[in-house]
Amino acid sequence: MSKDVVRTEISTLGEFGLINHLTKEIKLNNPESVLGVGDDAAIINNGNMQTLVTTDLLLEGIHFDLTYVPLKHLGYKAAVVNFSDIYAMNGTPKQITVSLGISKRFAVEDIDALYDGIKLACEIYGVDLVGGDTSASMTGLTISITCIGIGEEGKIAKRNGAKENDLICVSGDLGAAYMGLQLLEREKSVLNDVEGATPKFEGREYILERQLKPEARKDIVRILAEKGIVPTSMIDVSDGLSSELMHICTQSKTGCRIYEERIPIDYQTAITAEEMNLNVVTAAMNGGEDYELLFTVPLDKHDEVSQIEGISVIGHITAESLGCAMITRDGSEITLKAQGWEHV
Repeated sequence: MSKDVVRTEISTLGEFGLINHLTKEIKLNNPESVLGVGDDAAIINNGNMQTLVTTDLLLEGIHFDLTYVPLKHLGYKAAVVNFSDIYAMNGTPKQITVSLGISKRFAVEDIDALYDGIKLACEIYGVDLVGGDTSASMTGLTISITCIGIGEEGKIAKRNGAKENDLICVSGDLGAAYMGLQLLEREKSVLNDVEGATPKFEGREYILERQLKPEARKDIVRILAEKGIVPTSMIDVSDGLSSELMHICTQSKTGCRIYEERIPIDYQTAITAEEMNLNVVTAAMNGGEDYELLFTVPLDKHDEVSQIEGISVIGHITAESLGCAMITRDGSEITLKAQGWEHV
């Protein structure tokens, strides 16, 4: 960072001054947002719709590394991953509250950058920022976001609704965010060990974006609604395909069979995995942070769901007694394990 850049000490504003600084230009656009920042609580009127609430906590050194994560990207991602949880319920995010724990090494301009990302995400997804809190921190940066959404009664997709013979579907592709993280970690190591080295990211923009600036699949929820398809169960892929499938099967009291050859994997993901001597299917199954939607639909919806661009049918739900397994390309069965996502 240039020495000529003016940086404002947060202490010069104080807690309430910082809150006012960050939120003074925020406007409420949703009619459900009756009252936002400025009182003891926000007021949200959702009428006859059901309210959905989710919270996500991000800790520096655990969930993100500011060595290679720009603060604006971090703000955007922190908001979007909460939106994704609401979409995974077949709902619509409407409001968020943002709480921050801030250490003294951060200046006002740093928090501005973080908020720029949060506000950009809110603008793109049509979500209102209606409140939050700030506190001093002794351990770096902590971000806690609560997202409030709405869902139509009878159409909210839970994890426990999958039925035997339902089709298992997933949006987009898997493993890209994990490989993006591996690339960032590799280049960080090189930069630390070699003076004057520059990171090599050419041709890997897609997997980097999937890690640093993921998107929630609002489009998939909209398309399913337009086609009158209500998922019997749904979850977003934050902890890896294997873990998410097991969440659905455990709560639905079912088993499943998925097929290795049907797991959608992007070319950049595959090439990067090969370069790093990693198994790309393992990355897709256990990587995490893809934020794609994993859902089940009745068997009679096969033709309709198969024709939707960006959705892959990767398997089917079975009886609970059959357990959860993947059928490999050579026809073998591998029992799924909930290895999940280990944050940096």
